[in-house]
Amino acid sequence: MSRLSKVDLAVDLSKKEARDRLEAAQQRLLRLRLLLGGQLGDHNIGPPLCVVFEGWDASGKGGSIKRLVAPLDPRHVRVAQFAAPTYDEKRHHFLQRFWAVLPGWGGMSVLDRSWYGRVLVERVEGFATAKQWTRAYDEIVEFERTLTAEGMILIKFWMHVSADEQLRRFQDRSSDPLRSWKLTDEDWRNRERRAEYESAVEDMLEKTDKPRARWHVIAGDSKQYARVAVVEQVCHTIETELTKRGYNLHDAD
Repeated sequence: MSRLSKVDLAVDLSKKEARDRLEAAQQRLLRLRLLLGGQLGDHNIGPPLCVVFEGWDASGKGGSIKRLVAPLDPRHVRVAQFAAPTYDEKRHHFLQRFWAVLPGWGGMSVLDRSWYGRVLVERVEGFATAKQWTRAYDEIVEFERTLTAEGMILIKFWMHVSADEQLRRFQDRSSDPLRSWKLTDEDWRNRERRAEYESAVEDMLEKTDKPRARWHVIAGDSKQYARVAVVEQVCHTIETELTKRGYNLHDAD
């Protein structure tokens, strides 16, 4: 049974529960971010934090990122979005263009798409050769091993929505003049190849889900649930990692 097929896309929250849990998680994250930035506790900066978002088109990546960074001082977090590589970027190894946005100690970065494009869109659309994208799994695993061995807390999300929900969101966007810019011909074309993309996603999850850099597949048919799940998972992962490293989270005030 595939990993995506195991996701319960019917999960949902009431508006009140979603609001209450999101506010609590955002306050929890704010405190953790100040701790990592050296503003609380012993005032020593903590490990770098990088949160990576991948997912289907219209799966809620933008909305989740917005809620994730909302409580944070914008000076303390960098959000970077990645589209197709430029001509000059293609002259380098595919990982090269991501180094500049990675956080240093005490820093936090949120990536809207990432190096996983090599084994997703570049694989399916033929922008990378079979030799290139099959080799990329090991390259990515080693890249992430290097980052986490140096201390980075790396959190990876796949935002998952059903084909029916995705179609509904596409139709909503196409009829809304303030959001129609979000929908492109490429989105429709990608949707027609969903089966190929799903196979690529399953391979990605299987080959790059490692103890130091786990994938968290988020049920996204309910936007309310997905946004809460993302912020709560980020908090949980930070707390778990800091506890492993000897931080006393209860005294960090």
